[in-house]
Amino acid sequence: MAENEKQGGGLLDGLRGYHFEIRHLTILVAVLIIFQLAVSFIHRRAIQEFLTGTQSWYQQDSAERLANLTTMSLELLLESETARATLSESDTRKIIQNFNIIFSQQLLHQDVQELCLLVEHADSVLAIDDGKVLYAFAFEHRLDVPGTQVSHARAVQLYAGLCDEMHRNEQIRTIVENNQVFHTFVPFVPRGEYVGAVYMKNAPDFSFITRELISGYNQTTATYLALILFGLMAMYYVSSYTLRERNRAQQLLFDEQKVHLAEQIRYQNELLFTRRIYHTHHKAEKIMGFIKEDLRNLTPESIEVVKERVTRYSNFVARVIYDMKWYDPPLQTIRSPIFHTDINEVIRFIVDNIFKRAVRSEQGLRFVLELDERLPALPLNEFVVWEVLEPIIQNSLDHGGADNTQVVLRTTYDEKSREGTIRISDRGQGIEPWLLERDEDGTRRIFKENVTTKKMGNQQHSGYGCYLAHEIARQRCGWELDAENLPDGGCRFTITFVV
Repeated sequence: MAENEKQGGGLLDGLRGYHFEIRHLTILVAVLIIFQLAVSFIHRRAIQEFLTGTQSWYQQDSAERLANLTTMSLELLLESETARATLSESDTRKIIQNFNIIFSQQLLHQDVQELCLLVEHADSVLAIDDGKVLYAFAFEHRLDVPGTQVSHARAVQLYAGLCDEMHRNEQIRTIVENNQVFHTFVPFVPRGEYVGAVYMKNAPDFSFITRELISGYNQTTATYLALILFGLMAMYYVSSYTLRERNRAQQLLFDEQKVHLAEQIRYQNELLFTRRIYHTHHKAEKIMGFIKEDLRNLTPESIEVVKERVTRYSNFVARVIYDMKWYDPPLQTIRSPIFHTDINEVIRFIVDNIFKRAVRSEQGLRFVLELDERLPALPLNEFVVWEVLEPIIQNSLDHGGADNTQVVLRTTYDEKSREGTIRISDRGQGIEPWLLERDEDGTRRIFKENVTTKKMGNQQHSGYGCYLAHEIARQRCGWELDAENLPDGGCRFTITFVV
C-alpha cells in the first residue's frame, strides 16, 4: 500500500513539472473536436454501409419473391386448366385473359420494368409476354411463336448464359446490375417438366429509408457535437483566463531574471576578456624583450636589419594591444584586399626571429621548413596570421617533451583546387586521446576554452593558446584547423584554406 502511494505521489510530482500554456489547451481542444468529428464520420459511414447492404439484400429478396409469385401463378393456372378434358371457346378466352392479367398486373408495380416467359425453341430462346401466345404454346403446342411488341434482347442474352445451369439445378438466379437493377430468372416447371424461365427486371428503390435514417443520425450528431463544443469552449475560456494570469506573473519574473542574467553574462564576458588579456600579455612582454636586446646590440652595420625587425616586432605588439582593446575587432582590420601576406615569409620570420631567439641551440631543438613557393599571397593581416601560428608552434615546444627534437613546418598548394595547407608537426609525446575527442559541434576538446594538461599550479592563465588560435583561424580568417597524433609518435596540426 505504501509503495503504491509512493508511486502515485511520484506520478503527480512528474505531472506538476509540466507547464500547460494556452497553445497547449488550444491544441487539446482542437484535437478533441477533430477526433469527435472523425468518430462521427466513421460511425456514419458504418451505418450507411450497413443500411446499404441491408437494402441491397432486401431489394434482391423482394425482387425474387415477386418473380417467384408470378411464376407460381402461371404454373397453377396452367395445371388447373389442363386438368379439364375439353375447353370451350369461352374457356379459352378466359384462360388467355387470365394470362394477360398476370403479365400486366406485375407491370403495375413501379419497380417492375420488364416481364416475360423465356422458352427454348430450335436452338434459340424466345420471349413470351402475351396471353394468346402463351396459350398457343402451352395448350396447342404450336412452336411458331410470333415476335413480341417489346424487345427482350437483354433478357434473352442473359438467359442464354444461364439456361444450362438452370435446367440442371432448377433454382432461382438473380443478376445484379449497377447495384440497382435486378434481373431475376425463376424456373418455369408446369406439371413437373422444365419448360423455361420467367424473367423479371426489377429496380426496387428503398433509398428513402436510408436517407431518413442518415438524416436523423446527422441531426443527433450535430446536437451532440454542439453540446461538446460549447462545453469545451467554456472549459477553454476558464483555463485560458487562468493561464493568462499565470503567464503574466511568469513574464514579470522572467523579465527580472533576464536583467539579472544579462548582468551575469556581461560580468563573465568582462572576466573572460580580462583573462585573455593576461594570456596575451606574455607575448607582448617577450617581443618587447627582443626589441630591447636588438637596441642594445645595435651597430651601424646592422641598423637596417634591426630597424626592419624592430618595426615588425612593434607592429605585432600593437596588434596584441589592439586585441586587448577590442573583444570582437572589425572585419576590415583582419581581411581586406589591401593586405598581401606571404605565409612562407611569415613562417620564416616567426621561426628565425621569435622561436630561435627564445630557444637556445644547446637544447637540441631543430626547426625544419618545407615551404611551397607556389603558395600565393593572402588578403590577411600578417599579424593575425602570427596570432594563429605562434600558439600552435609554442604548444609543440611546451608539450613535446624531452624527445621533441624537431619541429617541421610544411606548406603546400594545389593549383587545381586552389587549396593551401599549413602543417606543423613534431616528434614529441603527442596529444592525449581525450583532447582529440569531438563535442556535439564537431570541435576537438584541445581547441576548447580553458582546457589544458598543465599542472594545477600553472593553470591560472592556461588553456587559451590553442583555443585562441582555433577561434582566430575559424572565425576571423575563415580557415579550418585540426589536430591529430602521428603513427610514429608526435602530433600534427593542419590548417586548410582556400586562396
